[in-house]
Amino acid sequence: MRPARAAGDHPRPTPAELVAAADRTIPDVLAPGLAVLFVGINPGLWSAATGWHFARPGNRFWPALHQGGFTPRLLHPSEQGELPALGLGITNMAARASARADELSSEELLDGAAILTAKVARYRPRWVAVVGVTAYRIGFRRPKATFGPQPEALAGARLWVLPNPSGLNAHFTPRTLGLAFAELRAVAS
Repeated sequence: MRPARAAGDHPRPTPAELVAAADRTIPDVLAPGLAVLFVGINPGLWSAATGWHFARPGNRFWPALHQGGFTPRLLHPSEQGELPALGLGITNMAARASARADELSSEELLDGAAILTAKVARYRPRWVAVVGVTAYRIGFRRPKATFGPQPEALAGARLWVLPNPSGLNAHFTPRTLGLAFAELRAVAS
């Protein structure tokens, strides 16, 4: 496996590297006592090939994070290590990389929710923000969950569901994603 690239070194993964990235995992960006722990569905192949969360060009996580007021400037995925100093972290519901989130089984999301619960109990973030309502509904057995704050807590943390920032999610524009992240920022600060 190729090591993660350094900041400033952003060549595109080759098609062979993307194929080889299937089923890989990438490290969480975690620290104790974060303000918000963002939870992706699972790493895409681009993320697994680079070692960076939400790394695929066209993914709108990093712009939404900035537009929502969480970061002082737009960060590149290679700068994910700067997040804990801002009180932020990233993990995933399912650890294995796939080309599309719909390749995950319900069992993987249910298992991932249990693993996430243990991480939250260990690291104690104040808020957990799942970016993807379908993954949240399946993993936490909340079939009617909607976006925004959730009525239940997760291992003592407040829960929030955000839209999936994938470029494939045409229901949300970059502007509306930024506004959704800003709603969380307003209560999490």
